Amino acid sequence: MTITATGLSACRAGRAILHPTDMQIGPGECVGLVGSSGSGKSTLGHALIDALRAGGQSVAHVPQSPDEALDPLRSMGFHWREAERALSLAPDPDRQGALFEALHIAGGDLGTRPWGWSRGMQQRFVIAMALIGTPDLLVMDEPTSALDPVVAADTMDLLDRYLADRSTALLLITHDLGLAARRVQRLMVMDAGRVVEDAPTAQVLSAPATAAGRSLCAHRNWLELPC
Repeated sequence: MTITATGLSACRAGRAILHPTDMQIGPGECVGLVGSSGSGKSTLGHALIDALRAGGQSVAHVPQSPDEALDPLRSMGFHWREAERALSLAPDPDRQGALFEALHIAGGDLGTRPWGWSRGMQQRFVIAMALIGTPDLLVMDEPTSALDPVVAADTMDLLDRYLADRSTALLLITHDLGLAARRVQRLMVMDAGRVVEDAPTAQVLSAPATAAGRSLCAHRNWLELPC
């Protein structure tokens, strides 16, 4: 289904940090939300999640680090069962097996705690949990910043393949233009709490229309990164 939200905004200490913003994302569409640090990317992402959940739409969130999603005192199996319970889903070994296979974590020991898995496996596990309920939208906020570039690229490749024939849309929030350039069909550029550009990825990269877009595109070393 098409994801639509209007008038998303936020204030902090009486100051607008996100000006009223409308968003629309089509089924299966991959959109990048890019901008410098402090531009309002994460604020917009959280406002979108809150609005969609309040409206009864299915949306899942993958945070920057698996540390934000996994309790170090609980087993990986506990986290999986809690995710199913939160979505009112009955345990389904076939669903779990398919997700683990797709994200290359099938060999992980669910009886151990997070420290028993590598950082890359932990983040793939968090992504798998986010996909349990087949959400309409998956919001990923700097999902590879805690990973080295090779592991980050492998993780995103696996997710790309998994989502390729599904209707789940993706909003990728990142300051890493190289990551976004390789993964999304459309880029939204944020600056000072506003979306200042919204265009196909190739158009933004080749002919950015704003100062913020030109600043992001000016540093071409991101072309050399694998992710």
